[in-house]
Amino acid sequence: MVMWVFGYGSLIWKAGFNFDERVVGFIKDYRRVFYQGSTDHRGTPDFPGRTVTLEPAEGEVCWGAAYKISKKEDQEIALEHLEVREKQYDKKAYLDFFTEPTATTPALSGVMVYIASPDKKRNVNYLGPASIEDIARQIVEAKGPSGPNREYLFKLEEALLQIGYKDKHVLDLANEVRRIISERELTAL
Repeated sequence: MVMWVFGYGSLIWKAGFNFDERVVGFIKDYRRVFYQGSTDHRGTPDFPGRTVTLEPAEGEVCWGAAYKISKKEDQEIALEHLEVREKQYDKKAYLDFFTEPTATTPALSGVMVYIASPDKKRNVNYLGPASIEDIARQIVEAKGPSGPNREYLFKLEEALLQIGYKDKHVLDLANEVRRIISERELTAL
């Protein structure tokens, strides 16, 4: 049986597992938000970074990439990899995936996606909403074993633009992070 995995964050540009096909598209009724704390990749337990999760949002869409994994051995390796990589995401959902903006019938059904829920009992790293300015300041400062948090944001922005999608939340955050960095560089002179 074929397995499909949907990536809406770093999986868009760095799968980290073998796959047979990558398809650009979207899921419906969710939006991408920088509400998940990262204490293992883009931050530390003392100063968490922020990564994306999904929150329900009727009428909205979240663009990304779906990966087809056919071979049983590749599926097992991919799942092992994802269970470690996405360990701070406490929920798996199986959703419909679309490739055409006007489609009413999904291109694929049962595509697996990792979600960090807002349930603080199950997800101790959930940070939740904050102003764009506060999220941007945290992203500017945070860094972890996988690198600076701002690198994650900028790579996500670039990956989304490469697939032809402008995500307002991501663009607004990236622009605010650039503004803060520029301001700090000017005051350091």
